[in-house]
Amino acid sequence: MTRLIQAFLFCALFCSGQSKTSPGIYKPSPAEWPSYNRDLAGTRYSPLTQINTSNVSQLQLAWSYKPSESGARPSPEVTPLVIGRRMYLTAGNRVLALEPTTGKEIWTYQLSSGTASQRGVAYWPGDRQNPPRIVFTAGRRLIALNANTGKLDPGFGKEGEVDMGVAYNGIPTIFKNAVMVGAATGEYIPLGPPGDSRGYDARTGAKIWEFHSVPRPGELGHDTWEGDSWKDRSGTNMWGFQMTVDEERGLAYMAFGAPTSTYYGADRKGDNLFGNALVAIDAATGKYKWHFQAVHHDVWDFDLPPAPTLIDIVRDGKKIPALALTGKIGLLFILNRETGKPIFGVEERPVHQSDVPGEQLAATQPFPLKPPPLAKVSYSQQDIVTEADTTPEHAKACRELVERSGGLYNVGPYTPWLYHAEGAPPRSSIVFPGATGGTNWGGTAADPKTGIVYAFVQNDGSIGWMAKPPAGFLDPLLKEPYTNPFERGSEAGPGPYQRFDARVTGPDGKPVIGGRWPCQKPPWGELVAVNANTGDIAWRVPAGITDELPEGKKNTGRTGMAGPIVTAGSLVFLGATNDNRFRAFDSRTGRELWSVQLEYEAHAIPMTYQGENGKQYVAIMSAGAPSPGAGKNGQALLVYALP
Repeated sequence: MTRLIQAFLFCALFCSGQSKTSPGIYKPSPAEWPSYNRDLAGTRYSPLTQINTSNVSQLQLAWSYKPSESGARPSPEVTPLVIGRRMYLTAGNRVLALEPTTGKEIWTYQLSSGTASQRGVAYWPGDRQNPPRIVFTAGRRLIALNANTGKLDPGFGKEGEVDMGVAYNGIPTIFKNAVMVGAATGEYIPLGPPGDSRGYDARTGAKIWEFHSVPRPGELGHDTWEGDSWKDRSGTNMWGFQMTVDEERGLAYMAFGAPTSTYYGADRKGDNLFGNALVAIDAATGKYKWHFQAVHHDVWDFDLPPAPTLIDIVRDGKKIPALALTGKIGLLFILNRETGKPIFGVEERPVHQSDVPGEQLAATQPFPLKPPPLAKVSYSQQDIVTEADTTPEHAKACRELVERSGGLYNVGPYTPWLYHAEGAPPRSSIVFPGATGGTNWGGTAADPKTGIVYAFVQNDGSIGWMAKPPAGFLDPLLKEPYTNPFERGSEAGPGPYQRFDARVTGPDGKPVIGGRWPCQKPPWGELVAVNANTGDIAWRVPAGITDELPEGKKNTGRTGMAGPIVTAGSLVFLGATNDNRFRAFDSRTGRELWSVQLEYEAHAIPMTYQGENGKQYVAIMSAGAPSPGAGKNGQALLVYALP
């Protein structure tokens, strides 16, 4: 009788997922997590309620899977999928199917060369002629496996593979029979491969459209590139993990990063569409519908890595189809997803200009009237930490950093990088948010029933200046000779990622968890809830603690890049923070309800599902930076459940 009851419950949860609303669309059951963001709207919302605010504190480790034990290395940013009786994920040069209730391997596919995307896979449900497929990227290759067997599907491309022409490290977005991908391009060499997005036929692998992220002559936005600066321009790419899709309207939303070179734009005067813009297209054809540019002429590395979250909101008794867009800028734009028009208004405000020779920044930048900034966007001398905030040693190291940098110049949001002439004393800018955000690729989650949007933000600044690069300076990513007359530098030397932080060691002389602490007053990381119906911040709380500080100082919040999920059990789950914790918060108040310390940082977005045994599980990949004393084999997919 027990087995019959379990079978009935399993079918109630899963059987609805076996139908297709139309060719190529999978209708998930409440039990499943069928795509990276769970749904095409990107909400990361699960309707499961077994784990809730009343019992989440009882969560225990149910099982774990260590890829290294099977000869693979972990994919530290992967979010697994659960569809039916299988869990799918990448692990280095492998793609795996596991039993969701035990972690037992069902099948393994090993690449002959290269590695699979460290972020995960996508699922296509198949049709009458084709089996269901697991689709993923490995460098320039778009690969399809038979989801049942784990073997290459020869009906897709050439023996299961398509050469995309450019690498993509994210996860394909599949809507109906379109497989949509972005591009991974360099950031510092101005000219190179374009960052165009493309669509492929999920049945055959044939390319069906390509969207030019840098408009060509005759295309909308071409006039935002002075002269021939558009030619062979690289960057301007959707490098984040997935697009989002409005299924009813057939619209796909692409969030683009900055054009190259990231910090130098004198050779590309103009607003530079579609850099740092959200673009809506017809998912079937790639045809342009509308755009919204969040940053004009970016020289700060203010990419928009995450796809927007789609959510319906209610204003004056009327339902409005909306979306929430954020990124490294630390701002949240709430737009009408049919038209791209701001719902609460956007104001173009004057910003300061650059003194870098030849540079011409945009005169204004867009700011949402609501909500207020989610992350720190300015700096003053009063913001530097003191020994009352952290420790005397840390505060001293931060003061010395400021002195070595010649003081810190900040004039609010979009502070320009100062020009540092050869032989001149240092003059450093400090920019908030820094090059890593704000909100990075972790993006947002949303509860469609309440209209609340959740984001993890880090208050992490960048410091430095623009100067002539030294002879022989190489592109930090491509390791090719650098061609720009000026590049980011700092007191630490040439290079782009000088953060406003200081190295901290414990009594044993070894680095503490996270290695470095920010030099401005806490909080350094926060979980923020925004009511999209009103544009108001519902609550914000520090996310993360600093173990090495005494009681009363610990609640600093911590930096990180991953993002949250939300459930109908009134819970927000978050890894992300570099204190190597996995947490659950009350989605209504922000109160922390559960936390577990991990051997390795949970540098990934969690997910939740229900197994055929009736249990709800919550999973997170823990494979980032280690905690002190972590075991060599401690990197693992960790799966929690109630006792």
